Amino acid sequence: MALIRLIATRIVTTAVTLSGVAVIVFFVIRIVPGDPVAMMLAPGASAEDVARLYAHYGLDRPLLTQFGIWLSGVMQGDFGTSITTRQPVLGLVLGRLPATLELSVMALVMAVIMGGALAIVGTRRRGSRIEGGIDVANGMALSIPDFLWGLIFILLFGVLVPLFHISGRITPALDLPFVTNFYLFESLLRLRLDLWADLVSHMFMPALALSIPLAAIIGQLLKQSLKETMNLDYVTLARTKGYGETRVILREALRNAALPTLTLVGVQFTFLIGGTVIIERLFSYEGLGNMAIDAVINRDLPLIQGIVILFAVIFTAVNLIVDLLYAALNPRLRHG
Repeated sequence: MALIRLIATRIVTTAVTLSGVAVIVFFVIRIVPGDPVAMMLAPGASAEDVARLYAHYGLDRPLLTQFGIWLSGVMQGDFGTSITTRQPVLGLVLGRLPATLELSVMALVMAVIMGGALAIVGTRRRGSRIEGGIDVANGMALSIPDFLWGLIFILLFGVLVPLFHISGRITPALDLPFVTNFYLFESLLRLRLDLWADLVSHMFMPALALSIPLAAIIGQLLKQSLKETMNLDYVTLARTKGYGETRVILREALRNAALPTLTLVGVQFTFLIGGTVIIERLFSYEGLGNMAIDAVINRDLPLIQGIVILFAVIFTAVNLIVDLLYAALNPRLRHG
């Protein structure tokens, strides 16, 4: 019953959150200075041309009427038409979403591996200089923003020692037999390891830049949780059975210590997706974040609205999944 009650509460909260986001994004972007119609027309356009475009995109109607029309369309899956590309917003957004999701998931996996390894080593060598060095490295990783890491990697591995691609998602000259836009997954499914390696070469530096600050946060929290767990009775009992310290950490302490980290990873993953906006622009990566910047520059109101709504859906969905996983792994929550 507790799990069902949690699901119902989260669904209601998600609906309220998305409704609030829809209202805010619709009205706020219309307050920001700039006229999308003026940016579309050539210099010297007549007043009739301006009025015609305003009427075509419904911008000549009252704001509340515009909001009602847009919200009605959204409820039916119609997010409008992009002002700059003249294409349906939903198709444009869903076409770029797989690239951003693949980049975000790759960054998350790298962050979990690096942060988890640092936490385990720091716990295993607690009280030593190695733990102190890990704490210093975590502090440095947190103090440098992800876009600055991106610039550093471009300089090091794209210019000085060119090991990885510094722009784009995949080499255009390659044969691209993709059916979906999930290139990384589909290349593995088709056993096209040449395409997979090229994709990873393009994604590695932006994913690493995104993952380093998150890895530092994961490493700090997990190490602290592990150090607290290592003093519990069942861990002491495992030591009396003759288990080595590494085995105690991995088999006895890690599972319980990882629960607070799981919640953090879910919350930080949503921020990581939002952080792809600058990183994608920096690496000319063809994802949703890069499209969002173009939409803002061009004052493409329907496209901005569609991207923000999609980001909100992803954030709420991830938080819901994290809550359910935490409830499933925590017996106290599962049984109320």
